[in-house]
Amino acid sequence: MTAFIRIAERHDLATIIDWAAAEGWNPGLDDADAFWAADPKGYHVLEVNGELTAAVSLVRYARDYGFLGFYMVRAQSRGLGFGWSLWQGVLSGFSGQTVGLDGVVAQQENYRKSGFVYAHANYRYGGAPGCRAPSSGNIVAIDAQWIGAVAAYDRQFNPEPRESFIRAWLGPSGSRHGLACIVDGKIAGYGVVRACREGCKIGPLFAETEETADRLFQSLAATAGDAQVFLDIPGTNGAARRLCDRYGLAPVFETARMYRGAAPELPLDRIFGITTFELG
Repeated sequence: MTAFIRIAERHDLATIIDWAAAEGWNPGLDDADAFWAADPKGYHVLEVNGELTAAVSLVRYARDYGFLGFYMVRAQSRGLGFGWSLWQGVLSGFSGQTVGLDGVVAQQENYRKSGFVYAHANYRYGGAPGCRAPSSGNIVAIDAQWIGAVAAYDRQFNPEPRESFIRAWLGPSGSRHGLACIVDGKIAGYGVVRACREGCKIGPLFAETEETADRLFQSLAATAGDAQVFLDIPGTNGAARRLCDRYGLAPVFETARMYRGAAPELPLDRIFGITTFELG
């Protein structure tokens, strides 16, 4: 048996996303290019006898901060230590730096053993809100005129700049649409809705006020028609929970934001929707 770890190639990421879909993670239809733009060296696989067997991502946003996700082992190869070998190998290259992740409840104790500390709960809410877009002149499509300002605004909500990812996330896509709220010529909030294997997800949803988040949510959810809409919220944001309640979204599952290293201080009261559980 020959096993070795390598950096994933672009076509491997498509396979990894298909694995995530099989696990019920419901990825977006067009996630791969934007995920790849975030960090082309951030995806890792373990091969056994030439076959992909395990995967993990550790996307580096800056020299001292990265986000871990896509930790998976093929079902027929679990329990043999392949995932742990890959996990250790990848994390060893990030020693002394801060790493974040969103971990499912069943794995949180294992993450603690690797030095990750619980920061707060996240909850995925889902439902069919059937929204109509509000008649508001200050909600605009994010196009070339606004993308730079939105990328700068996004900086407040992540420990480090992630402009390469955001520009790809907001770039041309048949399945992803971004909207911003403009007040006095400045960004007061923005969000993105994307078609997924099941329904749509909204993420991120960042806003200065609950009212702005509500209007952005309505505008984004309106693009889904009668389909299911999912929103991942920090558990500490009561206004985000109220938003979900108003539109009939119910909890689907829970994760925990955990960090190894110094935990960043983020404005969770203005984070009404996490961008993705895979990339933070």
